[in-house]
Amino acid sequence: MVPEIKTKAQGIDPNVHPRDVSDLVTPTGNIYKSLVIISKRAAQLNNELKWEIQRKLEEFAVHSDTIEEVQENKEQIEISRFYERLPNPALIATHEFLHGELQWRDSVQSEE
Repeated sequence: MVPEIKTKAQGIDPNVHPRDVSDLVTPTGNIYKSLVIISKRAAQLNNELKWEIQRKLEEFAVHSDTIEEVQENKEQIEISRFYERLPNPALIATHEFLHGELQWRDSVQSEE
């Protein structure tokens, strides 16, 4: 079972901090490969996050045709605020990369 993003994001500072480029280069030997790996993982996390929040907010969905029936749901607002406070998917992906939590393969070397 894959842990939810909120579990992965706990303990990660949501603020952007400068990174030492050599730390990013070390695992791959190339800064561009490292950035591609991080960006692809960030895109995956973003899709997972979008799916997760939509699934949780569907519980509160009210299907009606009139605009006057719009209601404010405090639980829905709290869920939305929680997800807004989570670190950016790129920060989570960078954290995973720097802590050796990602696996990848080089498709160019695989073909040879």
